Amino acid sequence: MENQNPLQNGALEGAAGNGGRSGDGSALIFLGTGCSSAVPNAMCLIQPSDPPCQVCSQSLSIPPDRNPNYSIATKFPYLVQKKLREGQEVRRVAQLDWKIIEEHYDKPFVASGLKFFPLPVMHGEDYLCLGYLFGEKCKVAYISDVSRFPSNTEYVISKNGAGQLDLLILDCLYKKGSFNVHLCLPQTLEAIKRICPKRALLIGMTHEFDHHKDNEFLMEWSEREGIHVQLARDGLRVPIDL
Repeated sequence: MENQNPLQNGALEGAAGNGGRSGDGSALIFLGTGCSSAVPNAMCLIQPSDPPCQVCSQSLSIPPDRNPNYSIATKFPYLVQKKLREGQEVRRVAQLDWKIIEEHYDKPFVASGLKFFPLPVMHGEDYLCLGYLFGEKCKVAYISDVSRFPSNTEYVISKNGAGQLDLLILDCLYKKGSFNVHLCLPQTLEAIKRICPKRALLIGMTHEFDHHKDNEFLMEWSEREGIHVQLARDGLRVPIDL
């Protein structure tokens, strides 16, 4: 069983301390929305096609100060390599507070003052993975690695089940076809229609997704189906009252 952490693949974190809650409200900040092969894709850099991949080429042209990795270098300089000043020593100050879920993955846990409910999903037919349901005022489900929803999990996050989600953050690997361990766009949209959240953001996309063009398609789909769906992006900040 894989115990995915909300700060890993398709990563997001609560803005501000105490689980993202502060006097000015709370927000979700997306730190990584691509798939594990990354964007730009390594093969597009090592063996570029002719013409070159438009998405990977565009990602390389982003100015450093608009690249989310820059928000990280500024706020957490000790996490990236840098030239030390004369006499300065390397400081290793980062620490991890482990929240280990094993046999009791069906029980909620608290992290930074926010309660999380694990959501078992299938990541291929031989692998159990976890998404997470959280939020008291607004309900958010984060599911980054899924190929199929067990009926109990789908009931918990469905409008026709335990209640409508305010936001569903969902896996979407390829634009066409299917894949054995991930949802692809056709299955992702079908799942969204069944679950019927108020809003959905897609994560885990490969470099074949063109953010602007595919969000235009999703906007048309959203107007037709009555569910707002868009591709998430690195650095996206979503204000939401948790």
